[in-house]
Amino acid sequence: MKFISWNIDSLNAALTGDSVRAVLTQNVLNTIIQHNPEVIALQETKLPCDGPTKKHLGILRDKFPDYEIAWNSSVEPARKGYAGTMFLYKNCLSPSVTYPVIGAPGTMDDEGRIITLEFEHFYLTQVYTPNAGDNLNRLEDRQIWDIKYAEYLADLDKEKPVIATGDFNVAHKEIDLAHPDSNRRSAGFTDEERQGFTNLLAKGFTDTFRYINGDVTGVYTWWAQRARTSKINNSGWRIDYWLVSDRIAEKVIKSEMIDSGSRQDHAPILLEIDL
Repeated sequence: MKFISWNIDSLNAALTGDSVRAVLTQNVLNTIIQHNPEVIALQETKLPCDGPTKKHLGILRDKFPDYEIAWNSSVEPARKGYAGTMFLYKNCLSPSVTYPVIGAPGTMDDEGRIITLEFEHFYLTQVYTPNAGDNLNRLEDRQIWDIKYAEYLADLDKEKPVIATGDFNVAHKEIDLAHPDSNRRSAGFTDEERQGFTNLLAKGFTDTFRYINGDVTGVYTWWAQRARTSKINNSGWRIDYWLVSDRIAEKVIKSEMIDSGSRQDHAPILLEIDL
């Protein structure tokens, strides 16, 4: 089976925008379509609280005629048009869809950050992990989130193998970003966030990219938009992951990034696994 995950940074722009950046986003979306995956996971959809509009749904059905759609949007008291996730899965599949609440602090559980698909023999779940913030103002809450989320995945893993993907908003090791020394206390590379990810893996999960590719360097999934030359210079971070339960790691065939051209921000990531 082939799965693709992508932090799209506004589904509305990807479907209806006409700016230069929107066109770049649409090109990446078309590349994903060409891969013909069984499931597509999208993060940071930024949709209204009631989900895609009628116009959005029409475009999605035109672009993805063979897929069903499930979404989770930010709802009050959380910010409107914030965060959000979406699954598109082939209509030959029939998973049960849930929208977990993990007991996270503040409004994090209301921000549409997790969707889980339950299949007969495995779970496929996606996450848009909260960012610790520019001034690390949300770091304490983020640490609680990491604990709660790890517990949630571990509970799923007790029932059947888990495949987890998304924007985890952390570069786990120094080789996962271009400039570790100058980012020691940057959101996404604090000791606390890195330890949270280590603790998650220790509960029985494998980082499939490292499993397949070893300690290769210079391969990233995100380049800051604020730095105009970040992608040209490959000053990136690897913060998007495909994780699997340790007991099915040997079934992974491929775990890699999909070329997103000149578009900065996130690149899609692909997992191919023999299930």
